Amino acid sequence: MIKPCWKPYVEGDGVGRGGDTRGRVDGLMWYKDLGVHANGEFSMGTIQANNLMEDQSQLESGPLSCLESGPNGTFVGVYDGHGGPETSRFVNNTLFSNLKKFATEHQEMSADVIKKAFLTTEEEFLSLVKQQWFEKPQIASVGSCCLVGVICSGLLYVANAGDSRVVLGRAEKGARGVTAIQLSMEHNANNESVRDELRSLHPQDSQIVLLKHKVWRVKGIIQVSRSIGDAYLKKAEFNRAPLLAKFRLPESFSTPILSAEPSIFIHRLTSKDQFLIFASDGLWEHLSNQEAVDTVHSQPRNGIARRLIKAALRVAAKKREMRYSDLKKIERGVRRHFHDDITVVVVFMDPYSMNRSSSQSPILSIRGGGGGGGGMPASPKR
Repeated sequence: MIKPCWKPYVEGDGVGRGGDTRGRVDGLMWYKDLGVHANGEFSMGTIQANNLMEDQSQLESGPLSCLESGPNGTFVGVYDGHGGPETSRFVNNTLFSNLKKFATEHQEMSADVIKKAFLTTEEEFLSLVKQQWFEKPQIASVGSCCLVGVICSGLLYVANAGDSRVVLGRAEKGARGVTAIQLSMEHNANNESVRDELRSLHPQDSQIVLLKHKVWRVKGIIQVSRSIGDAYLKKAEFNRAPLLAKFRLPESFSTPILSAEPSIFIHRLTSKDQFLIFASDGLWEHLSNQEAVDTVHSQPRNGIARRLIKAALRVAAKKREMRYSDLKKIERGVRRHFHDDITVVVVFMDPYSMNRSSSQSPILSIRGGGGGGGGMPASPKR
């Protein structure tokens, strides 16, 4: 039986822990300290650095399709925009609906369902770019990294396009602490394997990756090799005026330079798997995988996403030889010179929750980030 495939902005809150179901705001920070999802508890937080908040994120708990007997579980999305907020906002409003549509058609959750959701979201955004091309050509230069996690039927699906990251905290037998295990592959030209992949895909282009100011960039422009959006590097029809000259390549191209296809990893969860940390690269610029996992393992769940962000900001302040209290006073826009927008979603897996029936699963939809503001944003991926 098919039911209406719609959802409210926020519906329910499990057993009501963590205060306001929409989260709270403290200056440039948004946070949801603790909530309940289908497989345990979670904590979310974001901090804005750009004039416009380019990070978006969501957590969906409950039905993952439009079928009464369809898959249930938890969906996490972290969307790190660059060049502006349009693409990350579009993905935040579109990707999960596309995933539910394909899960309904396939009557299950699978890597193929997730891949189709990514590629359809990409097609829909490129169609939007085409519609707005003459009125708003700069939308062709806006894109977003896209990191997704789906917990369903004891499996964790991780899909990534870009350089956001998810790290698993696992309690190894005989070990005192928790081991950090990175589950996502990052598509950043600073990784040699990514440069090798690009060169193999574009053997006739000697300048497919260039080293500029000690940073490797695709075509000397952008660090990530996979994303949603960035239409000017996907279709030659957008590599021309009225797009600003600084984004245009001197030559045309027939093969897309960037790809929206995600790397997908499937992991069967065990009782050793304690929690997952999903975050945009703004966090990982300042904290190592193990440092983040140790922080989550050693501190209370309530507010842990917020504490991870603060830990990263303290490191960012120290790098600039300033106090954290002074960094907090810096306004958005200028703040981007010290750190990027940061999004963190910590998802705890509880054995009891993993085994309960779908009818007992809390239904929840919550989104983080999206702070307003004027002016032109910085471009963290460029």
